[in-house]
Amino acid sequence: MGKILYLECNSGISGDMTVGALLDLGADREAFTKALQSLEVEGYQLHFGRTRKCGLDAYDFDVILENEGHDHKGDHGHDHDKEHEHSHEHDCGHSYEHDHEHGHGHSHGQDHLQVHRNLQDIYAIIDRLDSSSRVKAMAKRMFDIVAEAESKAHGIPVEEVHFHEVGAIDSIVDIIGVAVCVDSLGVDEIVVSPLAEGYGSVRCQHGVIPVPVPATANIVSSHGLKLRLTDNEGEMVTPTGAAIAAALGTRKNLPSSFQILKIGLGAGKKDFKQANVLRAMLLMEEEGAGENMWVLEANIDDCSGEAFGFAMECLLEAGAADVWYTPVFMKKNRPAYMLSLICREEEISKMEDILFIQTTTIGVRRYPVSRTILDRKKRKVMTEFGEAEVKICSYKGRTFCYPEFESVKSICRQNGLDYQTVYSIIRRETEK
Repeated sequence: MGKILYLECNSGISGDMTVGALLDLGADREAFTKALQSLEVEGYQLHFGRTRKCGLDAYDFDVILENEGHDHKGDHGHDHDKEHEHSHEHDCGHSYEHDHEHGHGHSHGQDHLQVHRNLQDIYAIIDRLDSSSRVKAMAKRMFDIVAEAESKAHGIPVEEVHFHEVGAIDSIVDIIGVAVCVDSLGVDEIVVSPLAEGYGSVRCQHGVIPVPVPATANIVSSHGLKLRLTDNEGEMVTPTGAAIAAALGTRKNLPSSFQILKIGLGAGKKDFKQANVLRAMLLMEEEGAGENMWVLEANIDDCSGEAFGFAMECLLEAGAADVWYTPVFMKKNRPAYMLSLICREEEISKMEDILFIQTTTIGVRRYPVSRTILDRKKRKVMTEFGEAEVKICSYKGRTFCYPEFESVKSICRQNGLDYQTVYSIIRRETEK
């Protein structure tokens, strides 16, 4: 299975807590700061430090806007602080070993001010990012989720949503920072625990609104997140935090057994009776561990080959572990295909939606299965023809190398080589 990132949200989740936890877990801080420099915005500093929460040593990350001095954001440093008119009080913990780094760039020195931006403005900032398309897509996905939630909360179209706080530079840094850090950790799966939330209300520019705030509640509802209410007064889950949970989670449950490789703690800015930290763990599922999955099947005799191909693409993009077709004969000896797929239980509804919309089936059957999977990880190797991606699997002390099809195909086309030759070259370079 490879590495699993587990976000344990027993004290809520916010953008700066997540960045702090990921950096504490070992995410590349240099890659993070370089990525932010490429945004060409200025007027802020990055705070990297340590603090104590209920006696626990935790990573204290913050974005400090230069026109606000060195006060840290209050209430987790979350994205609605100014919008909700919260005070900017410094964390009550004992900070130490901290340092600041300036944001870099030019011509955008006012990006940190309260400028109203729509989603396309946010996209333009993200597109300046010197990072992979995966990181950009992850960041845009988080903003999409927030925009949809704000659209529903205010009763306006998504394109008319203007970001007051979520569009501010501190929140852009938080969201892009999470995307860059997750990418640098090289995890294969991400599990997010139920989100612990407080109670009561917060004051915003239009009056007093309940906790969880409407945008957070909409994200939780729309994306099937699990919420657990606590007896802590105040907001513990911010809209950005909820968007992070919704965008990053790739599976609902932890494996039945695993090893903990490393633990990171990201500090919040409030003090509760429990340690106000987001705990992130790098886990490794045990080699050859069993996993419970579901098989979905449908017999189809009136669907074109092109429609079948498109349906397969949609199912795989939606998270199906595998999709395949089997020639069968149905009633009256009609030739047909049995469409089969394997997925996790929480993905069944999504898979059925695709089957009913993208094929002509009028019924889907399903049954649980167990499978044994090998530990696997992706690796990039340099060959004489350029970079290639390979999948490394291990089992009982043995290692197996499988070059990825897209890498082999790309090198073949660029160099006029045959598939078997390129495949062998990549394997040979991997085994060196």
